[in-house]
Amino acid sequence: MIPTGLLVSLRRALHEDPELGLELPRTQRRVLAALAGLPLEITLGTAATSVTAVLRGRGGGPAVLLRADMDALPVQEETGLPYASRNPGVMHACGHDLHTAMLVGAAHLLCAAGDELPGDVILMFQPGEEGHDGAGVMLAEGLLEAAGRPPIAAYALHVQSVRQAGTFATRSGTVLSGTARMRVTVHGRGGHGAVPHRALDPVPPLAEMITAVHALVTRRFDAFDPVVVTVGHVSAGSLGTVIPASACFEATVRTYSEANRVAVRRLLCELVTGIAAAHGVTAEIDYGAELPVTVTDPAETAFARDTVEHLWGARRLAGMPHPHPASEDFSRVLARVPGAFVFLGARPAHVAPDEAQENHSPRAEFDDAVLPDGARLLAELATRRLRVTGRLPIVDGYSIPDHG
Repeated sequence: MIPTGLLVSLRRALHEDPELGLELPRTQRRVLAALAGLPLEITLGTAATSVTAVLRGRGGGPAVLLRADMDALPVQEETGLPYASRNPGVMHACGHDLHTAMLVGAAHLLCAAGDELPGDVILMFQPGEEGHDGAGVMLAEGLLEAAGRPPIAAYALHVQSVRQAGTFATRSGTVLSGTARMRVTVHGRGGHGAVPHRALDPVPPLAEMITAVHALVTRRFDAFDPVVVTVGHVSAGSLGTVIPASACFEATVRTYSEANRVAVRRLLCELVTGIAAAHGVTAEIDYGAELPVTVTDPAETAFARDTVEHLWGARRLAGMPHPHPASEDFSRVLARVPGAFVFLGARPAHVAPDEAQENHSPRAEFDDAVLPDGARLLAELATRRLRVTGRLPIVDGYSIPDHG
């Protein structure tokens, strides 16, 4: 029995009191309270307020990992909901409050199965997904050894505020882009705008760099394995008559293959350094906050789609012909454990499709009605997968025996 009331109340409590980054003490306390009384082996993180809970099934079976992220975004909420964020400038605009409630629901369903589970389940409640690499922190603290042996599969759900509520989508291979942040500071020599020949103006080379990095991706990379570079911030000087000593820009870099993730870093740095040298200035490059491409296992993805169809029929499955351009630190888990990443539509019924706001919008809304479905799918993925030891065969469909 899915504890729907618990899930809705937990989700709304989290939504009202969102927290940022790796330190989510109030969120952690609420998760622990929602798990209280369940037969779980719980470990708390030390480098972050993570929660790792292990449910033991019958001895000797494999282990499966299920993940939910818990952190919010630095966004001022504008939904007007009765349970809107009470914390200025902080909002669960990406649906992580739903993810957390769904994994709590899955924990209750799995614990109800008790010793019937033919293996163990690792429940990963992760802080710091929004740009803080919380998954990397948890992996460094031994997440994959929480059950005493590495999991054979890992799964995560992510709600989408623009997709029809209750529909699921995923794809094999690249499902989300890799990402990096690039900050370039051009150092010249300041002076008076009336005599630029006596200064070393950093602004013209900066402008040339901005044009060049955008052009680079259209001439050096295959259009069918895209690279996206977007300069979103530029800073230079304080007055029109003053040549500044330095100028800078910041960009986001998105890639869809590991080869391009490596190549674009090298080419961007070479390009910027070359332009700086041509102008007689220097360029300081800070290239970081990298996350790998999120790549799903073909067999595990087919298995996840089969599980959705097993529960609700093919009508709940939507196509996903292309990767999503966002990025995820669950990519770090999937780089070490075969698994799947599944999107779940959560657009409320009262929101028209053409009026729905994307995740991260201050007006993004999510439908609580999808909470039981997310919890049920996570629990079913773990339960069905535990009955199959080792890697799944790469086939189009599965006939794993129903567990009743």
